[in-house]
Amino acid sequence: MSTDNEIIERSLHSAGAFAEVFDRHARTVHRYAARRLDAGAADDVMSETFLVAFERRAAFDGSADALPWLLGIATNLIKKHARLEARAWKGLVASDLGRVDIDAIEQAAARLDASATARRIGGALRRLPAGDRDALLLYAWGDLDYEGVASALGVPVGTVRSRLNRARRTLRIAIDPGAARDEEVDHGRIVSASPDSL
Repeated sequence: MSTDNEIIERSLHSAGAFAEVFDRHARTVHRYAARRLDAGAADDVMSETFLVAFERRAAFDGSADALPWLLGIATNLIKKHARLEARAWKGLVASDLGRVDIDAIEQAAARLDASATARRIGGALRRLPAGDRDALLLYAWGDLDYEGVASALGVPVGTVRSRLNRARRTLRIAIDPGAARDEEVDHGRIVSASPDSL
């Protein structure tokens, strides 16, 4: 089985070969875009991603796996759709509120709590710096590892670790503001602040 870089190299002389890259990665790119945008915009982003990748295939870095490169292109295209992303989060919250079943009184409180949590998470995601949000969503929704996220965003792996750590801390506080503790993650160890220092 050919690696992505071999297929892309072949496509420089035979453009139709690039279809193999599309066949391998279109579903993942679409799934990533659909999680960040609505389905219609995800279709557009997926199409645009492969169009841009095809046009820039001569500049591909030669990695065996083209997915981080493709998701990096998709992330940049998604930035153009930022308003749609915010609208999608608002729609998610509204649709959850609309699903409250009047006959299920016991579930009403849980759904309202979930709705409030979804609003807090959506707000926290919108407030994250763009680099932190992109790193988090590439990791969580793009199914990339740290190295893949670093490749997609064109930053060092250490930067990805820092961005993910900040994003996780922000989301943890958004999910449970009452339980927010002053924590610092240092090389895999969690060092909690002592009760005396609080």
